[in-house]
Amino acid sequence: MDDKKIIFSGVQPSGNLTLGNYLGAIKNWVSLQNDYRCIYAMMDLHTITVRQTPADVRRRTLEVLALYIACGIDPEENILFIQSHNSAHAELAWVLNCYTYMGELQRMTQFKDKSSRHAENINAGLFTYPVLMAADILLYQADYVPVGKDQMQHIEICRDIAQRFNAVYGDVFTVPEGLLPKVGANVMSLQEPTKKMSKSDPNPKAYISMMDDMNVIAKKIKSSVTDSEGVIEYREGDETKAGINNLLTIMSAVTKRSIDDIVKDYAGKGYGDFKNDVAEAVVECIRPIREEYDRIIADKQYLMDICSKGAESARRISQRTLKKVYKKVGFVL
Repeated sequence: MDDKKIIFSGVQPSGNLTLGNYLGAIKNWVSLQNDYRCIYAMMDLHTITVRQTPADVRRRTLEVLALYIACGIDPEENILFIQSHNSAHAELAWVLNCYTYMGELQRMTQFKDKSSRHAENINAGLFTYPVLMAADILLYQADYVPVGKDQMQHIEICRDIAQRFNAVYGDVFTVPEGLLPKVGANVMSLQEPTKKMSKSDPNPKAYISMMDDMNVIAKKIKSSVTDSEGVIEYREGDETKAGINNLLTIMSAVTKRSIDDIVKDYAGKGYGDFKNDVAEAVVECIRPIREEYDRIIADKQYLMDICSKGAESARRISQRTLKKVYKKVGFVL
């Protein structure tokens, strides 16, 4: 292990990744890989809190991996693996469950949200998955976790669990910090721009999938919800401008230009011209990624080799933490 700080993160393969996942997370990861020791997982254990079709989980897990690589995450420089290929995640989660309080889990916003959307399947895993998320991070002694603003609550409970365990047993876990991206941290729905863009949105027009056809992407942006004011300017906190705020955020993220500069360019111009240009910019951002993805996904053996190598590295690192935890709590080793 070198002296670089450690980053851990991952994405659930429970649906097609969106432009929001790319701009809010994966693009940021690519820029971090030269300065940090990065560990990225396909979080398949997390997917089953909601009922899944098994064949879809298997297919999407490899699709997520291929997309990571197509986006620029180098499998030679980073550890890429499938979460379920390292049993230490589930093992540490059980121990940490015993150091997490019911009240903490009941306060989690995503539990409340998912419970309301999946009332027929409010299972124990849905309730305790923030503990598994904490185990994911703490296993690797991660210093930082790249997250969107909506995930900061999970970082806080992870920090609370780590500090509680350390207070009892000494310096066992590194207490991680959330790492918010500077741009594109919160890409919103194209149809309900006060809500986050989500791959699980029942309205396919609300999100841009990285797997969408280029013409479909352009059409979705051109039909996105805006307002009747007709003025292209960014007003943070003004819900009436949420649609335009979102398109400006997206445009800024894909072009690497400041929102202020973009607003100046469109002074006096209408929404139609702006949407056309946003659509073109997004398509040109996604097109090369999709071309590389199509090449990578066709080579399943290459992907499985990366998974195998990554899981071996992940197990080697995480076993050091797990053995330390087991020894601290009194298990016979």
